[in-house]
Amino acid sequence: MTRLATRPYSIRQAELLAQQGLHPVMARLMAARGLREITELATGLDALIRPGALTHVERAASFLADAIDAGQRLVIVADYDCDGATACAVAIRGLRALGANVDYIVPNRFDYGYGLTPEIVELTAREKSPDIIITVDNGIASIAGVAEANRRGIPVVVTDHHLPAAELPAAAVIVNPNQPGCGFPSKNLAGVGVMFYTLLALRAELRQRGRFDADTQPRLDTLLDLVALGTVADVVKLDANNRVLVAQGLKRIRAGRAHPGIAALFSVAARDVHRATPFDLAFAAGPRLNAAGRLADMSLGIECLLTDDSTRAWDIARQLESINRERREIEADMQEAALVSLEHIDPRDNATLTLFNPDWHQGVIGIVASRLKEKFYRPTITFARASDGMIKGSGRSIPGFHLRDALDLVYKRHPQLIDKFGGHAMAAGLSLRESDFDAFAQAFEQVGREWLTAAELEHVLETDGPLEAEYFSLDFIALLDQQVWGQGFAPPLFCDEFRVLNQRVLKERHLKLQLEKDGRRFDAIWFNHADGLPSRVRAAFRLDANEFNGRTSVQLMLEFAEAAD
Repeated sequence: MTRLATRPYSIRQAELLAQQGLHPVMARLMAARGLREITELATGLDALIRPGALTHVERAASFLADAIDAGQRLVIVADYDCDGATACAVAIRGLRALGANVDYIVPNRFDYGYGLTPEIVELTAREKSPDIIITVDNGIASIAGVAEANRRGIPVVVTDHHLPAAELPAAAVIVNPNQPGCGFPSKNLAGVGVMFYTLLALRAELRQRGRFDADTQPRLDTLLDLVALGTVADVVKLDANNRVLVAQGLKRIRAGRAHPGIAALFSVAARDVHRATPFDLAFAAGPRLNAAGRLADMSLGIECLLTDDSTRAWDIARQLESINRERREIEADMQEAALVSLEHIDPRDNATLTLFNPDWHQGVIGIVASRLKEKFYRPTITFARASDGMIKGSGRSIPGFHLRDALDLVYKRHPQLIDKFGGHAMAAGLSLRESDFDAFAQAFEQVGREWLTAAELEHVLETDGPLEAEYFSLDFIALLDQQVWGQGFAPPLFCDEFRVLNQRVLKERHLKLQLEKDGRRFDAIWFNHADGLPSRVRAAFRLDANEFNGRTSVQLMLEFAEAAD
């Protein structure tokens, strides 16, 4: 059940922002998102938090500078999602530009699982002969893996953003804004953001050592399209610092200065790089890159981001597009099976959803968990069979339910149930014995019942209320598009009452409408919704500049509609 609610804001704060020069509607929108000063919307590189604020980043810079001076071989151990792939590409490109001898390895998720495990250390040592291992987007939970690297005499530099457990790995250096004692103001850096900051600090260290000066130093801003993609795709909160990183990356993409791999991903997705948005990164480029890690080998995705050959980038992007189509087919079958399994269960009787199917694909369970979470508005974990009697789960959560902390509580109450776990507030992964699935589901449901109230289990769709008639315009849409919207900085969603003049279903999936209010008519569309609407509706909508037959017009993109009172 979905309920509409208007996002609250301080009228006084909106007036203050307007006095600072913001458009009056923008001032209202920003006040509703907690902004106090117009400077919080700055997107220039000078608005970034300084690297020195990140605990141990200068120590990591000195350590890596020594390694570069000594000609040591660095090997990146990457994660197999979009954040991990972009972080790896940023590390390889940045370290090479700074003079390092660097290679990478990315574990196959089906053979080795997540993180720097002892098995990955053995593989890396055998295939890459590293002097130093650098983790990107993983490592903070790799106690055993770091211990194995130390046993082999290979120091480890951990760059990660995931939440740590009580024990930290015995790494040479850990750079993670979420490690104990780190005062970095933005705790929301993605893994690729942490690596980018490490490179900034390393460049400063090498500059201090006289390797180059401010005029001759390598340009690290050329990496920001990769940073933007990983940041948006990992669905971290777009706080002021992350908005700078994303805005700068989008600026490069729109100017036609993206790396060939990103340009190719936009091309196979039929998206215009010159009009690139966070939505394109999240739902076009990101899924196609992620598909490699889900169904095949993320090395293919990383190579797409590393090549400077446009033809090769295009060839790889087409392979990724094919893999992504296969992923969508697998996902549809799994989602249908999940819904069938829930036919005799009313999800409203549960605080959580936990599902296992031995035929499900390990690489796609996270997407299915996300779809079910959206449909039923319950913290959801879906499991697939792994090997040796183990199953792997991927979970997605709702506001008010910290998923990693919930798994931690289950682990503390029932240490025998969970083999390994990790993640964030909104997404996490775990593994356990197949024979323990029912016991885990009960223990997880118990935490859900303890932590979640009936109000928190009701899906409240926050809107920004009505929009004045004069702002249903292409100029106002262009003004909105100047901002970076996304996770934690919700794109504007307006709400009003309309008369439905006509409606029809497109491709058996989408509802195309013509709406009317105060004598003005608006084209509208509700994607993935085919049920008809009554003659008068209260609708939540976004503004969209729709291009058709060479003409651009305002279109309302519905996210929800119900009968008007």
